[in-house]
Amino acid sequence: MTAHPIALARSPAPKPLDQRSRHLRRLVVDALAGGGRGHIGSSLSLIEILRVLYDDVLRHRPDDPAWPERDRCILSKGHGCLALYALLADKGYFPAEALKDFCRHASFLGGHPEASKIPGVEASTGALGHGLSIGVGMALAQRMARRDSRVFVIMGDGEINEGSVWEAALSAAKHQLSNLTAIIDYNKIQSAGPTAEILELEPLADKWRAFGFEVAEADGHDVPALAALLGRPAAGDKPTALIAHTVKGKGVPFAEHDPEWHHKAKVPASLAADLYAALEG
Repeated sequence: MTAHPIALARSPAPKPLDQRSRHLRRLVVDALAGGGRGHIGSSLSLIEILRVLYDDVLRHRPDDPAWPERDRCILSKGHGCLALYALLADKGYFPAEALKDFCRHASFLGGHPEASKIPGVEASTGALGHGLSIGVGMALAQRMARRDSRVFVIMGDGEINEGSVWEAALSAAKHQLSNLTAIIDYNKIQSAGPTAEILELEPLADKWRAFGFEVAEADGHDVPALAALLGRPAAGDKPTALIAHTVKGKGVPFAEHDPEWHHKAKVPASLAADLYAALEG
């Protein structure tokens, strides 16, 4: 499928990926090759968002995933779990070798994240539209416990078609949850095609402002820009929404901007080899 002009026009200008971003994407391909399937485009647009959170922002302990003082990161778009698994493995929550068993019968790494099985996963997600509601509850709980922990919820742009997201947004603003940040992975393509054709989201920033959020926008693959925005301490009396403009399939030129790469039911060895080769530039 040819890249859609709407997605192209609204996407960040291409930038070369550094070695760390390529390494994390190779971990994603390790899992794809091992499991033989997975959400490719949906995971690759997330890498820099998760990289910045786990490298620079989150207060977390891989050797103590249940540490009470930790910050929480909820991947509400659970189908993008390969990106989360890559970061958790990279940080030592579990061995990287486990990625190669992704989606196999005896593996603890399924096609959507499960909090009861995977160290470092805060919420079981995949039924889209629930992560922000969970995040509101967690943010309220941290306030009640008098902790300064922050809660980050990553959602897909197609996911925010769900009405439950906006109910949660109203609640977050009502309770003045300044410790809550909603991050929208705005890659402009959902499972069936461009978001602008399926259900237009614009003016997206104005919508979040109208729901009582402080709003920022950034290139979702610009590591310093993301670090500057996400690293700011919680302040004021409003939750924050960060609209991260991303590219679906980022880092693999033949998959970028293409809805057909939202998910692949079969990833044969030849395709995995092509993905590895693309990441070598």
